[in-house]
Amino acid sequence: MFTGIITAVGTLTAIQPRGGDVRLRIATGRLDLRDVQLGDSIAVSGVCLTAVELPGDGFWADVSRETLDHTILGDAAPGMTVNLEKALTPTTRLGGHLVSGHVDGVGTVSEWRPDGRSWRLRIQAPDALARYIAAKGSICIDGISLTVNRVDGAAFELNIVPHTLAETTLATCKVGRRVNLEVDLIARYLERLLLGERAAQPSSGALSEALLREHGFWN
Repeated sequence: MFTGIITAVGTLTAIQPRGGDVRLRIATGRLDLRDVQLGDSIAVSGVCLTAVELPGDGFWADVSRETLDHTILGDAAPGMTVNLEKALTPTTRLGGHLVSGHVDGVGTVSEWRPDGRSWRLRIQAPDALARYIAAKGSICIDGISLTVNRVDGAAFELNIVPHTLAETTLATCKVGRRVNLEVDLIARYLERLLLGERAAQPSSGALSEALLREHGFWN
């Protein structure tokens, strides 16, 4: 588990093809690795990866075909900058929100403009994720815990304060950029819980108006 509070920006320095998937080397910059052991989890732009080698100035991690197909790591190339966060401990301050590091989909930046000292970010999410995104709710963008300002269909807007801009890869954001999205855990599990026994039936994962009416969430 993670908090979505980025502690360092790292750089992808090498990609090794490994029988259909890849092994990545991440230089971790100022991230303190003294308490990291082989097998520990590190979030890389919101993707939970396992450290399989620790050369001292970073780590190597295996990335499956599933992860390559459904996250921005599928577009990875040496020199790519990534947001980094070590897994939380029982004494970690939960400054963001509970993040699993399991990416739900990839969105696209459709607007990026200054707004006072902050920046306004608009992201177009996949249609299938729209039902999990709510105004003033939490969402994880490339591993960063952020608050949704407003929602318009499958598009949503966020406000990026100067500190977040300076301490994450959003400093290089631009229109057209693809970003990893992880919706709030509560929204994801609430849908399955509302299905009840129907969750065991094939193709029963969709949240419908009828289901919301049945449970009193729609008048």
